[in-house]
Amino acid sequence: MMRPPMSDGDQGPEPKAEANGNAENAAEGGTPGAEPTPEQKFADAQAEAGRFRDQLLRTAADFDNFRKRTRRELEDAQRRGKEGTIKDLLPVFDNLERAATSAENATDARAVADGVRIVLKQFGDTLEKMGVRRIATVGQAFDPSVHEAIQHVDSPEPAGRIVHEVQAGYALGDKLIRAAMVVVSKGSPS
Repeated sequence: MMRPPMSDGDQGPEPKAEANGNAENAAEGGTPGAEPTPEQKFADAQAEAGRFRDQLLRTAADFDNFRKRTRRELEDAQRRGKEGTIKDLLPVFDNLERAATSAENATDARAVADGVRIVLKQFGDTLEKMGVRRIATVGQAFDPSVHEAIQHVDSPEPAGRIVHEVQAGYALGDKLIRAAMVVVSKGSPS
């Protein structure tokens, strides 16, 4: 009789004791060809339950270690992401401090405004480098998925067009970070 192939963890059915004297049966204290006693069956069941319990405890410990390792790796990745963002923004902050210091001693307001515009452009470039893009608004058709209308006004622009941006909106890749607050045209007054 052919036996089906077994996997690594499959023990298969217990071999039957043969009448000519099976070594396993003899080792258990039984007589050759005799049925195991209830005590032997109970002992075998307890041993198997102990093996299953040990295997379950090992699996639970492995899962707990995996969960802790994953949490640590996630926290490390978040920390590295924050550090990278801070490193990218620190030069902008430094230039903003310089502009504020310069503004205290400046006599020309235009020079201060130019300095602030330069820092603002640097900040925009840094955000763009990080994958953050500004949501287009003025002149665009109102899109409720990226725009938040806070007012409708009469305008020569066609109805549904954005005529003014109150607050810029930003997206990181395809994910909206903040919707743009806008004023939308309701068309020409009739």
